[in-house]
Amino acid sequence: MIHSLNGQVALVTGGTKGIGKAIANKLAEAGAQVVVTARTAPKETASGQYFIAADLAQPAGAELVAAEIREKYGKVDIVVNNAGANLSPGGGFSTLADEHWHQDWQLNFMAAVRINKALLPAMIGKGSGAILHISTVAALQPIWEMTMSYSSAKAALNAYSKALASELGPKGIRVNLVSPGVVRTPLMLEFIEQIAKSSNMTSAEALKVVMDKINIPMGRMAEPEEIAATVLFLVSQEARYITGANYLVDGGALPTV
Repeated sequence: MIHSLNGQVALVTGGTKGIGKAIANKLAEAGAQVVVTARTAPKETASGQYFIAADLAQPAGAELVAAEIREKYGKVDIVVNNAGANLSPGGGFSTLADEHWHQDWQLNFMAAVRINKALLPAMIGKGSGAILHISTVAALQPIWEMTMSYSSAKAALNAYSKALASELGPKGIRVNLVSPGVVRTPLMLEFIEQIAKSSNMTSAEALKVVMDKINIPMGRMAEPEEIAATVLFLVSQEARYITGANYLVDGGALPTV
């Protein structure tokens, strides 16, 4: 799919690490001018990418990003809402305070809602575009000990995406989801380290607990580039008749059809 995105402007939120970084690199390789957002600037911005510092968990962050994109490029063709993380403590409902729920919903749900609201008028005006939301298999199979508030926010993102796809389809804009399983990212490795420390385990033992709990038939984590490849397909013209879909990239972990 080399050059498949030539001439297009793509925004990738949370695009400096892990899955987001892999997506930004993949879209740039395909010829897109990529705009990357995160709270903190990377040490070095990759070729073909432009960085905007913004905290999308705050209401002002989305408009800041949208305004700078409008000023610099005058349009956006692709929006990948990747910013998100499972930041709340494990242990179930009793460990989760109001601020944990608020934090997870602001970052994992409202950040995407606000970015879309800021950028969609221009996309609707030109009658084309692709929006891609990074969700999680945990939205379909939540793990109460680990992902309760995070899963609920991503489940809301799934429902919102389906509704948005129905609204925007007649306007020439496609909306899809990619739901990764366990991916080898810095945040995932940090999450495993936290489990190890809190349970007095080694990192290898904590990883085994997570892998056993999720039961991945392919027997390994995904690499960020494997998620990025699916994203590239879905935002390209190769997927021009696909909208309202949720692609699971989980190594077969979800045990239902």
